[in-house]
Amino acid sequence: MLVKKAQIVGFDDWVDVFHKWREDIGYPTDLIGEYKFETKLGELESDEIEFGHFAGNPKWEKVSEIPDQRIKDALIHLIEFQGDTEFASVEQQRNLLSRAPTTYDLQSMIRVNREEMRHGWQMAYVLVTYFGDAGKKAAQRLLERRATDNTRLLGAFNEPVRCWLDFFTYTDFIDRDGKYQLNMLSRSAFAPLARSMRPMLQEEAFHLLTGNTGLMRIVKARKIPTPVVQKFFNKWLSVGADLFGQDESSSAHWAYEWGLKGRYDENLFDGPPDMDHINELSRSQYLKEVGAIIDSLNKQIPAGEQKLRIPDEKFHRSIGQYAEKTYSAIGELLSPEEYEKHLKEVMPSAADEEFLIEMEKEPGWIINPEQR
Repeated sequence: MLVKKAQIVGFDDWVDVFHKWREDIGYPTDLIGEYKFETKLGELESDEIEFGHFAGNPKWEKVSEIPDQRIKDALIHLIEFQGDTEFASVEQQRNLLSRAPTTYDLQSMIRVNREEMRHGWQMAYVLVTYFGDAGKKAAQRLLERRATDNTRLLGAFNEPVRCWLDFFTYTDFIDRDGKYQLNMLSRSAFAPLARSMRPMLQEEAFHLLTGNTGLMRIVKARKIPTPVVQKFFNKWLSVGADLFGQDESSSAHWAYEWGLKGRYDENLFDGPPDMDHINELSRSQYLKEVGAIIDSLNKQIPAGEQKLRIPDEKFHRSIGQYAEKTYSAIGELLSPEEYEKHLKEVMPSAADEEFLIEMEKEPGWIINPEQR
């Protein structure tokens, strides 16, 4: 069900619709507690535009300072996509609140969800405050789409999250992509957007910690077979690779040229970027980081047993040069028939999810956080 459209004149009107969205998705009000949803702004890394065609000029404080309508449109697009992911994640995860393995995990999920809501709030604030009617309409759309209706803008944010292994894998790997996106926007030429990023990045760090320690506790418990854990890695890392965008992306090219979105850790680069492979660079950095995380998890798996791994970058892709190609999780090209059979073997099945949901009812499937 969609939130009934209301006329948004100012940000307070959007806030009213936000509260209606929370009611509509059924997020328990008592779990929000005394948490205060608010706009947070950090300091700029630099007052000057740091890369692209306008490098060296003052960052834009107002939309009227932006020299080209195409840049304004691209900014709205970037902000709306970022905000859409934040609200989607809450919709994806809220069904797990009633069966948290420990009080610690329940409190962690509530914190993650509240902060994701605040991040969406922050993006809506920028849209409504600075971008006129176009921004208000974009902010409204953030609360109209539904992950449960498969209408969120990016495929990863329509995927169901049905069990706690799902949740921990999601927060470790999909929220890690979010860290990359926020980092790349933190040096944006549009100052209000750049100022929004540091508080969001600080909060995002807890989400990654939640996922990473959750996976470590699962691996240490040794109750869930490694091949089952691997299936969820295959699910989320393949869609995570898609989140970095198209290969040889013209959109990424112009976002960089216009100073809207930099490279990950832009300040650490000395030379100019390969403008035709902006997204590929970020994806490769992400996969390298994920590889180190998986190496750490594998240290908890006894010698001689199956280890966890990153699925091949060509596997199960929906965009880019490998979109809809029939590559296996280890990078072998399969026939369409073989590929369909392979997906049933290496991706989570309904039976896997039921197995995990039943296991969640038993003690010891995950290490108590006080013992980790």
